[in-house]
Amino acid sequence: MEAAEEKLLLFTMENRPLATCAGDQALFSSVYSILMQQLPREPMEWRRSYGRPPKMIHLEANFVQFKEELIPKEGNRALLTFPFLHIFWTDCCDTEVYKSTAKDEITKWQNILKAYSSSDWLIVVVESDAKKKNKTNILPRTSIVDKIRNDFCNKQSDRCVVLSDPLKDSARTQESWNAFFAKLRTLLLMSFTKNLGKFEDDMRTMREKRTEAGWSFSEYFMVQEELAFVFEMLQQYEDALVQYDELDALFTQYVVNYGAGDGANWLTSFCQPVRSWNGLVLRKPIDMEKRELIQKSQATLLDLRSYLFSRQCTLLVLLQRPWEVAQRALQLLHNCVQELKLLEVSVPIGALDCWVFLSCLEVLQRIEGCCDRAQLENNCCHTVGLWSYATEKLKSLGYLCGLVTEKGPDSEDLNRTVDVLAGLGAERPETANSPQSPYKTLNEALSSVEAFEKHYLDLSDAAIDMFKTIGRFRSAQLLGKDLADFYMQKGEPEKAEGYLQEALSTYLSEGWPLLIAHTRKQLAECQNRLQQTENYLQTSSLLAADSCLPDRERTHFCQEILRLARQSAGDQVEQLLLPMQGFAQLRSLRFEPAGAVVHVGGDLTLELTIYSLMPIPVPLDYFSIHLHLASNKDNVKRSSEVAGKGRNATGIIVFPSEPTGPCCPRTSQPGIELYELHDRSPSDNSLNSSGIICKNVHLLLRRQGSSTSIERSAGLVLEDSAHTLRTSVVLLQPGLNTVLFKTQAKDTGTYTLRQLSASLGCVQFTLSHIYPIVQYEVYSQEPQLKVEPVTDNLLAGISQRVKFTIHTGHYTVRSGDALQLSITDTLPILHSASTTALVSTNSGDKLSEAPLTIQSSGKITSISLPLAPAYHLIEFDLHVICHIPSTLPTPPDSEKPSADVRGARRGHEKAKPEVPCMTSIDQKISIDCPWSIYSTLISLTFEIPFSASHSLLSAGRRKYLQVCVHNLSEVGFQLFDPQLMDIGNSSHLNFVSLNSVQQQHIYSRQVTFFLWELTWSEETGPSLHCQFSVAFTPVMGQEHGSTRPYTYQLKLDNFQSLYDIKAEILPPLGLDMCKMGTLCNLEVSIMRLSDLTEVDRDEALSESDGYCTTRLMYEVVDDSSNWAVCGKSSGMISMPVVARATHKVHMEVMPLFAGFLPFPDIKLFKYLPFQACPAGQMDVAADSWMENDTLSLERPADEQTESSSLRSRGSTHSSGSGEHKALPLPRLSPFCTGQVYNTSTFRQILVVPCQDDHMLEVSVT
Repeated sequence: MEAAEEKLLLFTMENRPLATCAGDQALFSSVYSILMQQLPREPMEWRRSYGRPPKMIHLEANFVQFKEELIPKEGNRALLTFPFLHIFWTDCCDTEVYKSTAKDEITKWQNILKAYSSSDWLIVVVESDAKKKNKTNILPRTSIVDKIRNDFCNKQSDRCVVLSDPLKDSARTQESWNAFFAKLRTLLLMSFTKNLGKFEDDMRTMREKRTEAGWSFSEYFMVQEELAFVFEMLQQYEDALVQYDELDALFTQYVVNYGAGDGANWLTSFCQPVRSWNGLVLRKPIDMEKRELIQKSQATLLDLRSYLFSRQCTLLVLLQRPWEVAQRALQLLHNCVQELKLLEVSVPIGALDCWVFLSCLEVLQRIEGCCDRAQLENNCCHTVGLWSYATEKLKSLGYLCGLVTEKGPDSEDLNRTVDVLAGLGAERPETANSPQSPYKTLNEALSSVEAFEKHYLDLSDAAIDMFKTIGRFRSAQLLGKDLADFYMQKGEPEKAEGYLQEALSTYLSEGWPLLIAHTRKQLAECQNRLQQTENYLQTSSLLAADSCLPDRERTHFCQEILRLARQSAGDQVEQLLLPMQGFAQLRSLRFEPAGAVVHVGGDLTLELTIYSLMPIPVPLDYFSIHLHLASNKDNVKRSSEVAGKGRNATGIIVFPSEPTGPCCPRTSQPGIELYELHDRSPSDNSLNSSGIICKNVHLLLRRQGSSTSIERSAGLVLEDSAHTLRTSVVLLQPGLNTVLFKTQAKDTGTYTLRQLSASLGCVQFTLSHIYPIVQYEVYSQEPQLKVEPVTDNLLAGISQRVKFTIHTGHYTVRSGDALQLSITDTLPILHSASTTALVSTNSGDKLSEAPLTIQSSGKITSISLPLAPAYHLIEFDLHVICHIPSTLPTPPDSEKPSADVRGARRGHEKAKPEVPCMTSIDQKISIDCPWSIYSTLISLTFEIPFSASHSLLSAGRRKYLQVCVHNLSEVGFQLFDPQLMDIGNSSHLNFVSLNSVQQQHIYSRQVTFFLWELTWSEETGPSLHCQFSVAFTPVMGQEHGSTRPYTYQLKLDNFQSLYDIKAEILPPLGLDMCKMGTLCNLEVSIMRLSDLTEVDRDEALSESDGYCTTRLMYEVVDDSSNWAVCGKSSGMISMPVVARATHKVHMEVMPLFAGFLPFPDIKLFKYLPFQACPAGQMDVAADSWMENDTLSLERPADEQTESSSLRSRGSTHSSGSGEHKALPLPRLSPFCTGQVYNTSTFRQILVVPCQDDHMLEVSVT
């Protein structure tokens, strides 16, 4: 029994839910091991209130002997010492024993529980077969259990369970154990849930009273931590962590409110001055010392934060989340620094730095203790912040204790070091045996300068390596700047320069203006200490131009440049080349002349606009431009080439302006250029695939080296050019400045501006490349002569102005120089005493004006030139007149329309008449110039302003000739004295003028007509050759006699009338007028007007016994579809060749419309037989054609189009028969114009409508 009690006392030290055991303690001790082993084996589902998700937990318990003192009294909130279940153990199997002892014990036990209102209990009856054998008069087993249930478990019969032979290994025993454990787990979980819920309600009620006076955060902290302990006891570490996070958030909120002016009274206990700063304690599960301080409300802010984080760290480690410990630790350390400021807690100098440094190392060592080396290397992104923070705080302590100086710490620094280390106290027992504990590390680091440097460099190198490993290069460079500052304080600037250059390169590439300015200042100080004059000057120029710095600092660095430049110049140091980007900027350049093209010996001015970045005026020794000359193979330029060489109309070139500050990256990445890519099938053009490609991947993926920074002037070379433009002393003011360069062109070629340099003492600020490329050209020009009309077109027949332009080039026009012009008689030059020549420069500035002397001798005209220097212009105008030739040139055959084209145009001739074009005349002028042994051939094109056409008009046998004159130019003319004369020597032919007006005005693009009647005294020949002439003069500007008349020759063939056609349409019998839809009679009379002539002797003429006949083909056609020709519409007749011979044809026609209808057209052709056809076959074919209404004839090419329209709309006959296609066809020959006169042309007849029609159609023509 004593051994059991001692064992029970050991069990009570474990952190598990409590369960008391009453009754037979020896019996319980016998089954204790089985109970502790089997209870947590099966999981139980734990359902919680407030909608929280259920969880599966393994229940464990600490079983202790029942004592009344263990039962909590009213108001006790300690869950860790709260008994959740009370168990009574008994193995009584005798009724007498039950009545005498067991029942009384159970009754006493239950009375105690009822006194404390405890309803969580269980009675366990253990049955043993060994006792049954010793007791012969015992009752059955159920009798004792029934009595217990009747006496104590009336309404809760399940509160009494039976264990059958618990120490045996049998199926019955196992079954009883299973039932017992199920009941035990259920009752334990029910009691735990009930009491835990009540505890949470009480805790929630307590938290809601936090606004009341007297509320204590420390008391509430202990209560909620009790809940966290319970969750931890159940291995619900996540829920336990939540409780501490809630406490952390609640306290943080109160601190923030305090900073905003809403403070709580209980916060004053945490505002005690900091007297100990020994860092976090993470090696204990529970820091009992700090917990007691919190419980007693004596903890400082650092104590509370340290204890709270130690508990969070323990739970996170149990949850296997060590990297979250590092993240939370970094936040905690930064927050504590801010909270101490908000609460205005008194902190000794250096105390907070010590506490942060020790805490960082403690967290790192705690993480290292639960992770292997591979895990630490792979997850250094979580711990690198602590390394960096520890480095920063150690650096602060080093500066505080005088360990970062060239001389070392003094007595005051040593006293301060002692005070800082005194606040650490004694080292904790758990770290006393650790050689690398945070306590020992800090003491060692602050013990000497060498030890501090070792530890600081080790921490810095470790942090920088980790930052670079995870790709945080900016953070690594920030630590590098701290190292550079450390080396500068130690007097070792050569070690600091590399870190500063690396950081500056990154800031420049990314464009951080303030960081660039600060780093450059550090770099300038470093370079000054290292006596790197060139680098220091370059950095000083950039700082002087930096707008992020105040004017005082910019002025200081500018004065440094002036001092060092003058000092080095006095020491005769070789020239130092520095980039101009940090000193000044080239904004624009202007050429004078604007075209940037100048002849040899000409003056050229370059005006540069320079923007000075310096804050004060800078006196420069000179500005210079270095040129590169590219000699052309052909240095002699033509005037047209020189004129087209101008770069810009204004001569101004604007350069891309760079930002005055370093806000933009110097080595900015080009923008990505993406294009679509489609792969299509070559067969059906269907899309197989599509994607995108990057066109400038070679630019995006190139390596960015640190050498691209403009901070390094390596590779800056001043070209040794033989051609240089230089100015005198220049005072460069801040802002925009204008610098003039003047030069006189000497060597021909193209000059490229390569470099711009500004000299200041021994320093030359050089712009290594001028971009965009700027060039000017020096040329040597041959003299050139250009002759061109003043107007757009030169018109023949009237006086026209021609402009002569002479580019003298390199030739100087001397006295006696003249132009010798060789011209034809058709192009005379009109002399005028007022003609002058203008001499001017190439840019157009007038130089002089002199009268022009013109002398003519035969075909040679001499024009004396005025005096003119080289590279000038001589301009003068001459009046010339090109006589119109009597015979105009005819267009070549290629320009004449073909027969097919004429046929295609036939349908459009009536709607759109052809517009004639002006005829051109080329006149050649040969000019001998004094500067050349060769003649210059000039071609001038004159256009004849008129175009003439004629037409023959007939009235029976009377003939009229009409001439149409078309003014094709834009000038108006006066036409007078029109004449028509026979040039064919026909004395019996006369022309009677019917023109009443002798002078007629013709406007631009207008036509006018002239008419003559032809009379003859006897028969004329078959052809007539005439010439039309009319005098003309422009409406304004010239006399009548100054021009020759315009002539036009014409020829008429077979113009006399041979036949007269007359048609009559008669209404049907019984009607007075023709009626629509009724057949009418058409009578066609063909009469011969003359006897046999030479014109009639052709293939159609047949002669027999002195009697001549000719075959004619007539055809009735109604193109307007007003008539329907019924019956034969065409036929062949044999006509006697005798005057007054007449042939009449009758046919029927039907009017299709009502109204005045024009007569159908009647056409007459010569009928020519086909000679290749045999005579017999020709007669048979002719007879068959004459019997048919439709004739298939071979027409001329220009009549093929009209042959398809010979039939009227109402004709019932076909247009041809396929059976005759194989026969040889006769030919039709049309008569010449004027040989056939139709007296019925334009005649109309009235057709009345039919009375039965409901719709009336009237044709109006």
